[in-house]
Amino acid sequence: MAYWVLKAVISPLLFGLWRVRVVGRSNVPRRGPVILAANHVSFCDSLFLPVVVWRRVTFVAKAEYFDSWRTAWFFRAAGQIPMRRDGGSASERALAAAREVLQGGGTLGIYPEGTRSPDGRLYRGHTGVARLALTCGVPIVPVGIVGTTAVQPRGSLWLRPFRKVEVRFGSPLDVRRFAGAGDDPMVLRALTDELMFEIGRLTGQEHVDRYAKRHDVVGGAEPTVMASIGSGAGEQVCSEPTPHSAA
Repeated sequence: MAYWVLKAVISPLLFGLWRVRVVGRSNVPRRGPVILAANHVSFCDSLFLPVVVWRRVTFVAKAEYFDSWRTAWFFRAAGQIPMRRDGGSASERALAAAREVLQGGGTLGIYPEGTRSPDGRLYRGHTGVARLALTCGVPIVPVGIVGTTAVQPRGSLWLRPFRKVEVRFGSPLDVRRFAGAGDDPMVLRALTDELMFEIGRLTGQEHVDRYAKRHDVVGGAEPTVMASIGSGAGEQVCSEPTPHSAA
């Protein structure tokens, strides 16, 4: 209930203060489980993507957002799933919650890069999204979000009004052609690379063939949400594949 109240309040504000354009929304299935996999260039991506989809979108979000009073209220009201990036039982509980969303026919939002891009380029995707899709038997819809860095540059607490934002939905990736592949790392990587190619095609971002790093991390990649999903903790995220239906 809180999700729809929050959406009803935020939607007119976003569409009133920003020029929001949606492309390819019909590529999002009207029913059945689906993963929306998007690029991530600004914190406000998590505002614009759910607003333009008629379905409820549940994100797997880093738990730090739930630790800060500035963002915790929003993520709790939106019913998002906190993921501890250091793995362990907390990550396993988050993965179980993600499984329940998909098994219940819901829409799961994921950022395959695992963190916000530090410079606006599109970085290598973690294979966790492919693992979820293959194990649960659900399609992945690539999403390209453009313009949100102008709305809220990295490090800024405020959203700048009257900028143009586009949310572009690509054609669903049908993972059924990989049925029986299990946790084959080559298949997971191939599907992830295909997904990142499609996201890059939607956004026009320059691609970087390495994992994104945090600004405050020197010499190593950030332990990310998607890295946790891609670990052994996520191997049995769905008890059995769930057939999907597209619009």
